[in-house]
Amino acid sequence: MSSVPGKYIIGLTGNIATGKSVVRRMLEHLGAYTIDADALSHRAIAKGAPGYQPIINEFGKWILDKDGEIDRSKLASVVFHDLGALAELEGIIHPLVGQAISVLVKRASQPIVVIEAIKLLESELQKACDSIWVTYAPEEVQIERLIRKRNLTRDDAQNRISLQAVQGEKIAAANVVIRNTGSYDDLWKQVAAIWKQISPATTEITQPATMNQGAGDFVVVRGKPRNSESIAKLINHLSKGGKNLSGDDVMASFGDKAYMLLQLQDRLVGIAGWQVENLVARTTELYVENEIDAQTGLEMLIAEVERASGDLQCEASLIFPAAELASLDSVWRKLGYEQRVPTALGVQAWQDAATESMPKGDTIILFKQLRQDRILRPI
Repeated sequence: MSSVPGKYIIGLTGNIATGKSVVRRMLEHLGAYTIDADALSHRAIAKGAPGYQPIINEFGKWILDKDGEIDRSKLASVVFHDLGALAELEGIIHPLVGQAISVLVKRASQPIVVIEAIKLLESELQKACDSIWVTYAPEEVQIERLIRKRNLTRDDAQNRISLQAVQGEKIAAANVVIRNTGSYDDLWKQVAAIWKQISPATTEITQPATMNQGAGDFVVVRGKPRNSESIAKLINHLSKGGKNLSGDDVMASFGDKAYMLLQLQDRLVGIAGWQVENLVARTTELYVENEIDAQTGLEMLIAEVERASGDLQCEASLIFPAAELASLDSVWRKLGYEQRVPTALGVQAWQDAATESMPKGDTIILFKQLRQDRILRPI
């Protein structure tokens, strides 16, 4: 993959709860194309994907759930206690994931590509990388994060950590070590500083410019961490008490999502908070001021979300709007969206994305397919 002309491949790995995905997202904000290899491995065994039937043939139909999908917990109960079975599983999945990554890398318009994989150093992916980045966090930070984000007990968190390789072994193989002590601001500064060193040197191709699109006096730009306070203020105001965010909350959320900001004569009047995971765009925060034309605001914000999602090779877009915006049927029809429930989305990865990202309560899901060709479509 590193032989692809004009591409510089970063392999990103690290132990559990050290911030790999946050660093990947930061690099995406800075202009890299990023790939989650572990998410692709889940796609590879979904119903209808090319790894589905070979795994059933190897392990039997007992690993299926009531919907006919492979139950990963059942599969894990076998392979994590049998090295031979694990080798058989990896022999099915790894070639498929490698092929999917090769396709994504070649299609990427961005010159710098980041591949995040928990077992990067144990796989053939390592050989494809021009640089190996390893995230490190003190054990206490790992434990706190697992307790807070995954609702684990302290004992369970320590057990998860103890099952993985010693962090020092990965650090020894690294070209770059990102030390994550728990401060998002410090982490961002580290990543941004290293990006400045590698970006000019890796390619002469210009990185995508900051996104903007004008309509009269309106403009849409991509939010930056320095905009955190104003983003929090607008969301709190337009959510009408539904949200109570601080600037620090928004700063931390840049590790998960990006923000498109709608401005009117330099005043913030609308916002879309969105993220791309597993080739699916998910817009979970969408607000526009009542005083502006909602159609214009929505059209501009969604157009930029879709354009940026296209740069990330997204297959589909999911939007979870508040009721007052969801009711604008003519606007959504014009934009090509229709209401769906997760089970009606067809593709398992799209259903999973809808279920994972859906806010609590009665939520409307708006769906649009962005491209016809899908990674890991059955051959």
